[in-house]
Amino acid sequence: MKTHEIETNFKEIWALFKDTDLKFKETDIKFKETDKQLKRLETLFTGQWGKLIESLAESGIVELLQARGIAVNKLSRRIEARKNGRQTEIDFLITNTRELVVGEVKSTLKVNDVKDFLNKLHDFSLFFPEYQTYKIYGAIIGLQIEETADKFAYRQGLFVFKVGGGGTLKILNDIAFQPVNFGK
Repeated sequence: MKTHEIETNFKEIWALFKDTDLKFKETDIKFKETDKQLKRLETLFTGQWGKLIESLAESGIVELLQARGIAVNKLSRRIEARKNGRQTEIDFLITNTRELVVGEVKSTLKVNDVKDFLNKLHDFSLFFPEYQTYKIYGAIIGLQIEETADKFAYRQGLFVFKVGGGGTLKILNDIAFQPVNFGK
């Protein structure tokens, strides 16, 4: 092969390489855009799914807590509070004049969700000082329960609920269960 042919082949190969590199970059941009769109759709789906689970839970939780001796005067949903640059969101809050139940709803309940919720309970009085004299109980609700999260939550003193077939809510705590007062 002559030097001229080698140079020509090299230039052609180099041009193909540059073209391929450009196509890889274009594909990478398209992948990133697709990822953004998928994340938006996932957020929309999980947000709506969470609202559905909350609605299913709300339909039976008052009666189940009253059967366990907790009077209910008021049920509030999606309560947010900010303090000292921090914020928290409570899925539901059930109150009477001396007790309250702070609730967290998860479509798939995992042990780490329970741990996160326990941290939220420990900070509750910081965000909601008007309830400092109340007995504060925690309740966690799941549609699906993984990793024995229900047993872990029970051992931590939380009410544990599961959304069952037909949208019915079932309490998983046995009759001997005594909830922990997370109040100060």
